[in-house]
Amino acid sequence: MTRLGNGTGKLLPFVGMMVAMLTQSGSMVVIKVAMIDDINKYVMVVYSFALSTILLLPFALFLHRSERPPLTFSALCSFFLLAFFGSSGTIMAYVGIELSSPTLASALLNLVPAFTFILALIFRMEEVRWRNSSSQAKVLGTVASIAGAFVVILYKGPLIFKTHSTNFSNQILQFSAQLNWILGGIFCIADSLFTSMWYIYQCGVFALIAVRDPTEWKLNLDIGLIGVLYQAIVATMIRYLLCTWCVLKAGPLFCSMFKPVAIIFTTFMGAIFLGDDFSLGSLIGAVIIVVGFYAVLWGKSKEENEIAKGVENLESPCHNVPLLQDRNRFKL
Repeated sequence: MTRLGNGTGKLLPFVGMMVAMLTQSGSMVVIKVAMIDDINKYVMVVYSFALSTILLLPFALFLHRSERPPLTFSALCSFFLLAFFGSSGTIMAYVGIELSSPTLASALLNLVPAFTFILALIFRMEEVRWRNSSSQAKVLGTVASIAGAFVVILYKGPLIFKTHSTNFSNQILQFSAQLNWILGGIFCIADSLFTSMWYIYQCGVFALIAVRDPTEWKLNLDIGLIGVLYQAIVATMIRYLLCTWCVLKAGPLFCSMFKPVAIIFTTFMGAIFLGDDFSLGSLIGAVIIVVGFYAVLWGKSKEENEIAKGVENLESPCHNVPLLQDRNRFKL
């Protein structure tokens, strides 16, 4: 992990990541409230992505012109795959939040490192050395994260606290509460899987097929419009700019460690704004997932430190610049 200096060197990235996680939690609550107000989830995805694209496009066109690679067919294919997986994950997240709760979606989002590790094994980008503690941590962390996800979805248990306000989650149920919770969890897991394959744009065609009623594409001055603006400006543009800045200042591992904080923010915001209850099963499952999350993270960090030390040992004494400088290759 990148070593930070004293004072603002540590404080500003910390504050930046806390704000980024708060915007992520707020995003899930806003999505839920907007869908309760009858905005179509697919329409919301399209408008949010379109607006965030318009806002971010000038940065790509003018500020980073010298860094743009040539637009080849291979690059276009890569963009399409990134867009397909990213937009599919976002759609899964919206459906999952609609059927269950923002707290469940926030907890299951921490499955991303586990799925990333599994996919890396499948595509031979990672290998497991059973006698190596870093590999053991990644494997056990992956198993723990997936086990925690099953606990969150399948076991509710007694309520830890129950709010007195109206539980908005029950107003849009299409099936039984338990079945909706399970289905919502499955869609949120699918979101984590697609997020592991990565993110950008390309849901417009799907939405045009799925939403054929022209009246559902009309935005009014209500919570639906607020939801679109929040998703595009705060949850997408500001959050990603914050995360990017924090990665540059403090390193990817430092920033990744803040993701479980979103569970706490989402739980309290869900209780305050949606009247969501919080059960023992959700607490136990979330703790297991977070433990697995940090285990995978620790294993990856230890492995990268070992690689860095190996490269340093191979260097000639006359060279002062380390060969391994790409610390940003581990992104969650």
